[in-house]
Amino acid sequence: MDCPAGLHQLMLDCWQKERGERPKFEQIVGILDKMIRNPNSLKTPLGTCSRPISPLLDQNTPDFTTFCSVGEWLQAIKMERYKDNFTAAGYNSLESVARMTIEDVMSLGITLVGHQKKIMSSIQTMRAQMLHLHGTGIQV
Repeated sequence: MDCPAGLHQLMLDCWQKERGERPKFEQIVGILDKMIRNPNSLKTPLGTCSRPISPLLDQNTPDFTTFCSVGEWLQAIKMERYKDNFTAAGYNSLESVARMTIEDVMSLGITLVGHQKKIMSSIQTMRAQMLHLHGTGIQV
């Protein structure tokens, strides 16, 4: 209970059945270092962790490497209504979106908590996929 979503996701990724799908030690250290340096990233929209499904286990999770734009990503998660919000705030690349915090999402004028959670969950999944690809040496 009350486990920050990012930390919970890291734990789930570390428990992957396939050893090769688990983050490497230096990746874990990097993620934890970022969390320590930015404690606000540990806050979740509702203050509780709703036990997200691990992106590597969920077959319905979009593959973020197939998206060419922020608009395509928003369409895939059925949040395309916020495309103009992201564009106006300068989020024009998936890399910039992957660095977003809940505060960044809220600053876009996204007030519905369910939409905030859906977008943040997708961003965390995107981070995990990017981290996994960087760990395998595949260029993103």
